[in-house]
Amino acid sequence: MTTGFVVAKPGPAVATHPNVEKPGSLLIMKIVACNSNLPLARAVAAELSLPLCDVTVRRFADMEVFVEIHENVRGEDVFVIQSTCTPTNDNLMELLVMLDALRRGSARRITAVIPYFGYARQDRKSGPRTPISAKLVANLLVEAGANRVLTLDLHAMQIQGFFDIPVDNLYAAPLFTRDIRTRYGDRDLMIVSPDVGGVVRARQLAQRLNTDLAIIDKRRERAGVSEVMNVIGDVRGRHCLLVDDIVDSGGSLCNAAQAIADNGAASVGAYVTHGVLTGKAVERVGNSPIEMLTLTDSIMATESVEAAHNIRQVTISKLLAQAMRAVADESSVSSLFD
Repeated sequence: MTTGFVVAKPGPAVATHPNVEKPGSLLIMKIVACNSNLPLARAVAAELSLPLCDVTVRRFADMEVFVEIHENVRGEDVFVIQSTCTPTNDNLMELLVMLDALRRGSARRITAVIPYFGYARQDRKSGPRTPISAKLVANLLVEAGANRVLTLDLHAMQIQGFFDIPVDNLYAAPLFTRDIRTRYGDRDLMIVSPDVGGVVRARQLAQRLNTDLAIIDKRRERAGVSEVMNVIGDVRGRHCLLVDDIVDSGGSLCNAAQAIADNGAASVGAYVTHGVLTGKAVERVGNSPIEMLTLTDSIMATESVEAAHNIRQVTISKLLAQAMRAVADESSVSSLFD
């Protein structure tokens, strides 16, 4: 059966999970993990005191995705954990094939747990003859067999409307609030939005912390390049925390941090949900005025992220586990937003 296959990722990164029974759990669900973020999937399973479903995710010699589920899923409530991060298309295809396998295996309900939703930044027609790729991905997920989607800090709220199935969009703000209070104590904080588009997100965190809000006014000349124009708000002497949902190349975040430092801030930190961190982003953050960039583990940390002196991760495993438990129990998910 294995002739003609190559492993998707070497060693423990291959999603083959033995189903070891753990007594005492009252939850009736199965948890399936694909390859994009196995440490997070294992942490979520540990929070729920459940094993990961015994599955294999590998590649044919020509790199086609092959999935095999080694246990019965008929009539089960199944949660598939997979971030569609780099390599985005490979991870998305893994998820789609797994959803199809579960649907054909007669799972009762399939929830796609997508901590980081790739293609979310393509949420509208940005010009003539351009796609709305986030809508396309939504269609693919539903067609593949997803009955429900659970995700974290969607880049654009309207993406929920792209689906004709329930979508639970969790927020990192409560997690960040607790971490900021623990880490920064009674410092004179100011929350800063790195652009006008993120004001709502930054304001919500500022309200939770009962502190002030500043905004970076910038002009983007072309994709991937930003120019900071002005800081709206008095940051002088304040301990400023930049808040955003995604850090990709790091250019906007680092330019904003420099602008805040130039305007007399006592210190600059950052809290970002999804650390995409492409190209020289880690190096750029390391050379910036950012004392510490805090990310969630919605995307598995690379070696360079783990080695960075000013980047750290906080886990969303408990948040995802609570949401999955609520879905399985048919209880409120919105209570997790508090």
